[in-house]
Amino acid sequence: MSAKVLVTGAAVVLPGADSVRALAAGPAADAEPVAPAELVGKKGLRYKDRATQLGYCLADAALRDAGLAGEREVPDQSIGVVASSNFGNLDTVTRAVDTIREETVSGASPMDLPNASSNVIASSIAIRYSLRGPNLMVCNGATGGLDALHWGATMIAAGRVERMLVLGVEPDNDVVRRLLAGDRAVDGGAAVVLESADAARERGATSRAALGRYVRTAGLEGVVTRLAGSAAAPTRWQLPDPVGAPPAAELLPGVERVALPAEAGRASGALGVLQCAAAVGWFDGGGSGPVLAVSGTDTDDASAGLVLLAPEAA
Repeated sequence: MSAKVLVTGAAVVLPGADSVRALAAGPAADAEPVAPAELVGKKGLRYKDRATQLGYCLADAALRDAGLAGEREVPDQSIGVVASSNFGNLDTVTRAVDTIREETVSGASPMDLPNASSNVIASSIAIRYSLRGPNLMVCNGATGGLDALHWGATMIAAGRVERMLVLGVEPDNDVVRRLLAGDRAVDGGAAVVLESADAARERGATSRAALGRYVRTAGLEGVVTRLAGSAAAPTRWQLPDPVGAPPAAELLPGVERVALPAEAGRASGALGVLQCAAAVGWFDGGGSGPVLAVSGTDTDDASAGLVLLAPEAA
């Protein structure tokens, strides 16, 4: 992945962390749930599932941070969307299926069925914020967030678009907790604006980080080994979801290891984007790079990794 894809905006909407620096420092425990109406207003939230509402908050904050909100100086078609979520509208789908089973399709709500689309988060954000570039939804398990960043950068590198809003979000509700055998999800997420270096320079945007090499393979050790050997030694390793045993001590010895606290909940498809936003917060606070973000362990179907570079290394 080319380092010419820059991060020019970043946002976090997560209980206990309302900024990228707060995320980098570690979310506060026992925080109140996010109230979307307080962040983006009530208009347009009715009938939208929790994940889409949180996605609106993320999109609004990230676009503002990148200077792309409101009256834009760039064409709407120059901005696309990639959203990552594994649990997104699961509550809506479950409710619709239960209703159809018990009452036939005649009992289904006309408000629910459009929201049962697998692409509802990405498409709803594109419509609300007039983002007319490529529109993708990733539901790809543990690696989903880093995969979404990769596909956003790929769209830019291929010349399809100059900017991509990439977000990862997971809601916490009863349906999700049943799926997770009682565990909770993060009930929030992060978003970043990716931009080609040329496009960022043309509009005078500030680089907050740069995307380096991306790897996706069947094992955690393979990802770490390939990425660690491809560039300067990492200064910080952002770990996969804290489920199960931690990575072996002999992997990247001496490199600082950081992770979302277990009490924050399962990040799942939001994790990779949260890791990217945390790296931005680390760089904003004076931290150095490279930062290595890894999602997925040997108990998952795949692992993915992404090198994040400090702005001066772009």
